[in-house]
Amino acid sequence: LQRVLPVLDGALRLGCPVSIDTIKPQVMQVCLDRGADIINDIGALQAPGALDAVAAHASCGVCLMHMQGEPKTMQAAPQYENVTDEVYRFLDERKAAAVAAGIAPARICLDPGYGFGKTVQQNYQLLREQDSLSGLHSPLLIGLSRKTMIAAVTGRAPQDRVAGSIAGALAAASRGAAIIRVQDVAQTADALKVWAAIEQGEIHGA
Repeated sequence: LQRVLPVLDGALRLGCPVSIDTIKPQVMQVCLDRGADIINDIGALQAPGALDAVAAHASCGVCLMHMQGEPKTMQAAPQYENVTDEVYRFLDERKAAAVAAGIAPARICLDPGYGFGKTVQQNYQLLREQDSLSGLHSPLLIGLSRKTMIAAVTGRAPQDRVAGSIAGALAAASRGAAIIRVQDVAQTADALKVWAAIEQGEIHGA
């Protein structure tokens, strides 16, 4: 809280929705009370008290993410029989738990957790099959930007992964992503505008 609250107070003055990334119910509670709009939890509200903290703020949004293991060890040796099926089942269960706690479905988005407890091969299988997650009936939030899965294919350092990240963003959009989290906002937005003009006929300013 000592680290987060000064940043939160500054962000709240910017006039746009503010998301807090935390797994800790106390941090959720204090930040929501202070005016944060969204809780982004890589633990999918599994910590005791997390569901109640979010449910108590009827207007806040929440992102539930899949992760196998813990952040410090999640990449040691992730194992799945079928990564897409297991991610689907986990997100379905966590969404159901959130709804049962009183969180309206319209407040929920889901993140399959690229790079969180998944090998490069598992990440790319999940991305290829991402459209199957549409059966969860919640918006998908996707974060691929500059991640190791991009480096594994391109061999690029983080600052040089822009093109690969944009390719990943377009693939994610074509497979149902509703929200795409990126470092390189302007470049990705331009790519998505061109993609939308091609695929969906969405041409603005023409």
